[in-house]
Amino acid sequence: MTGGQHRPAATEASGAADDAGLERWRLVLGAPAERATGPLGEQAAARDAALEWLYGRDTDLERRGVRRGPAGKGTGGGGTGGGRKGGDGPSELTPVDWLDDIHRLFPKETVERLERDAVERYEINEIVTDPEVLSRVEPNATLLRAVLRTKHLMNPEVLAMARRIVEAVVRELMDRLRPELRRAFTGARSRLPSRLPLARDFDFKGTVRANLSHYQPEQRRVLIERPRFHSRTRRHLERWQLVLLVDQSGSMAGSVIHSAVTAACLWSLPGLRTHLIAFDTSVVDLTSDVADPVELLMRVQLGGGTDIARAVDYAAGLVENPRRSIVAVISDFYEGGDPYRLVRTVRGLVEQGATVLGLAALDEEADPVYDRGLAGRLAEAGAQVGAMTPGRLAEFVAEKVGR
Repeated sequence: MTGGQHRPAATEASGAADDAGLERWRLVLGAPAERATGPLGEQAAARDAALEWLYGRDTDLERRGVRRGPAGKGTGGGGTGGGRKGGDGPSELTPVDWLDDIHRLFPKETVERLERDAVERYEINEIVTDPEVLSRVEPNATLLRAVLRTKHLMNPEVLAMARRIVEAVVRELMDRLRPELRRAFTGARSRLPSRLPLARDFDFKGTVRANLSHYQPEQRRVLIERPRFHSRTRRHLERWQLVLLVDQSGSMAGSVIHSAVTAACLWSLPGLRTHLIAFDTSVVDLTSDVADPVELLMRVQLGGGTDIARAVDYAAGLVENPRRSIVAVISDFYEGGDPYRLVRTVRGLVEQGATVLGLAALDEEADPVYDRGLAGRLAEAGAQVGAMTPGRLAEFVAEKVGR
């Protein structure tokens, strides 16, 4: 099978209803399927050319004997396709032309998948380093990750344009995550009644008891004349520290982004002092930029080695009151430093009363890939190991500091 095997299936078909299914399969499978499905119509041929510009690269690599790794290594970026023609359209397109075509030919969810494959699987860096391309792309999380990986290649003009992507995606993430994170700190419900009628504070049992005199047995229902609501008490936050240690290795890009946004959302909470530390083989304290996650992300340098032990040592030096401190290590735990030193430092923090979290992922999917051996050793030393969404981390912190 050709490179068309990687094509997204979310492609609209054109033509008569009887041919729609065949045309869809032809677009998914590529040119070799044409003998079974028949030729494509004009619009479908244009779609096929756009798909072939991207996915035809697999066939070109096979011809040259290049084997692709799981992350798309071994290809390099480039502005041309694999040299094959798709349908009746031309195969020689620039990234600018291709972006124009896919936005015209495909629905939004398919465009996002195509852009993701272009920058992550095929490493077509022009999409985030070419000023003309950057001026046309729609900001999304995939492009943000690509900007963070390639911004060291950009000149100041291009970097300024790339910042637009960072700002747009961060703003969207904060708008979505801030209410969820802040909700965790709004407080526990009190037994005292409230005069403020909020749906989240509705007192079901109290309402039923207060309106039993209005029970209608023939209809088996209670008429509600006096609804009851709980009041809320604000959590008492005092002298707690949250230290987020974020691995900057390339595979952790999603967690770096969400760590920056999470830290920004928690920054102004009373009584909670939030630190954000990025690390590879060195340690960079980004706490001074936490209130501006865009600036923070523009300072992050993805890639390089990993020395978790050094980062945890730095965090241990920041801890003022261990019993009121949470140290969250966000990493895939593939340690390039001294694992014995790392385990020893984690055990020391736990024995002093600190809460240590080992998070293999901190993003909306919470889909971890990590070194289970080292993670297991950290768990034995007293760390709580897993993966979390930002909202779940906020709930965990709120439960600790609200006691």
